[in-house]
Amino acid sequence: MTKRIDIAPAPEPLEAYARHFDDLFEKSNQREGFRRYLEGLLVPSERHKTLTGLVNTEPLVGAQLPRAQKLQWFLSESTWDEREVEAKRLSLLRCDPSTAPNGRGVLVIDETGDRKDGHQTAHVSRQYLANLGKIDNGVVSVSSLWADERVYYPVDVEPYTPAVYFAKGKRDPQFRTKLKIALQLVERATQEEIPFRAVVADSFYGEDRGVRRGLRKLKVPYVLALKPSHAWWHPEDVAGTLQDVAHEAGWVSAQRPGNWVRISRTFRDGSTQDWWAVEIVAGPYGPAKQERAIVATTDPQTLPDTSTWYLVTNLPAPTERPGTQPPFPPASLEEVIRVYGLRMWVEQSYKHVKHALGWSQYQVRSDQAIRRHWQLVWCAFSFCWYHASHPSASPTEEAREPSEPEAPLLSSVPAEAAGAGEKNQRGQRNSATGVLARSAASGARLAGTLDHAQALLERLVAIAPTSCRATPAELA
Repeated sequence: MTKRIDIAPAPEPLEAYARHFDDLFEKSNQREGFRRYLEGLLVPSERHKTLTGLVNTEPLVGAQLPRAQKLQWFLSESTWDEREVEAKRLSLLRCDPSTAPNGRGVLVIDETGDRKDGHQTAHVSRQYLANLGKIDNGVVSVSSLWADERVYYPVDVEPYTPAVYFAKGKRDPQFRTKLKIALQLVERATQEEIPFRAVVADSFYGEDRGVRRGLRKLKVPYVLALKPSHAWWHPEDVAGTLQDVAHEAGWVSAQRPGNWVRISRTFRDGSTQDWWAVEIVAGPYGPAKQERAIVATTDPQTLPDTSTWYLVTNLPAPTERPGTQPPFPPASLEEVIRVYGLRMWVEQSYKHVKHALGWSQYQVRSDQAIRRHWQLVWCAFSFCWYHASHPSASPTEEAREPSEPEAPLLSSVPAEAAGAGEKNQRGQRNSATGVLARSAASGARLAGTLDHAQALLERLVAIAPTSCRATPAELA
């Protein structure tokens, strides 16, 4: 067998992580491109994670330099399969006891919209961008993530292609709505036998009966959000929305809660918060019916918008009836709240970290190049967990002595700015590219890759409510 050409290694443990992917890249320049791309994504910097930013060159003139052209070729023209990279990344996560998925976690369905100029980039169109909360020119993707109280990481992603790209518009057989993409992502996860307690998603998915019907067809449990105004047929003088029924649940005070049950939620930092939950028995919902509706809130009196959840689930209620075999393990009110609560830290932290790694900062136009960029961002994201479970390999103290001021870590950046990205002055190879000087400064920047990965990891677990362990408190 022909000996493979040696390449400039990445700093440990990034190099150990990258070696797991070497069999997916036939050529030495592909293996090197993979390492340089991850380094550029991980090293902190004030610049965006564009191709010129990844190699630390000038935005316009620098794009013609060999080191920038190499990454452009690696992303757009090189022959490698991003699906194989995804499979290897997930395999590493599943084989590591600290990140292996289990039946207490959840599969989160989420969508992201990123603004993009022009009309030549694949999937770009004028459409609603959830990140901006308005209609604008951009690209939308639907993704799935796995999460429990310890860790979370992306699983799969598909871009949404607007109807204007198809000859017959929305009637075209190839057109897929975001809701249909979501179901396909769930189906892929079940085919890969990724364990999870339930699929969780916001009201965009929960309000769609087709999504819920599709999940039931897949025999998948779910806990989805609904709108407060979610209604069903009812007589005019009878409460017929979730919010109205919740208001009629008999709340007077904490000492006289009516049908409300106190739930104590415990968070990672040890703090606790009392919530209240009520099982809705009205319309099509109830413990004995196909779907249950649950309202959970911090204040049953006012049902504040920011801390009230309206949920629908097909997880069966606990029952004492013998001889019945539910399709899924029963879930108490506490369990339903725990499951949906796992979505919250994804909403609060995941998007910031994802954009800090340059998720939307690609400067390529083809569908394949965009998909590859996303997979490489997710490899960098997953490396943060790999780094946490493989702490033995670390840069030498000499490399850690900076010859210039240290780049700011993500934890020092406000949440609003995190979406713009933290960027790189990155460790590069020893050729005459000059991206990093051939000195201790190079080692310092390479070490910065690992420092930034650690800072990102701290952000992954510090901001969000991870230990959403809900237990019933004694009623007064």
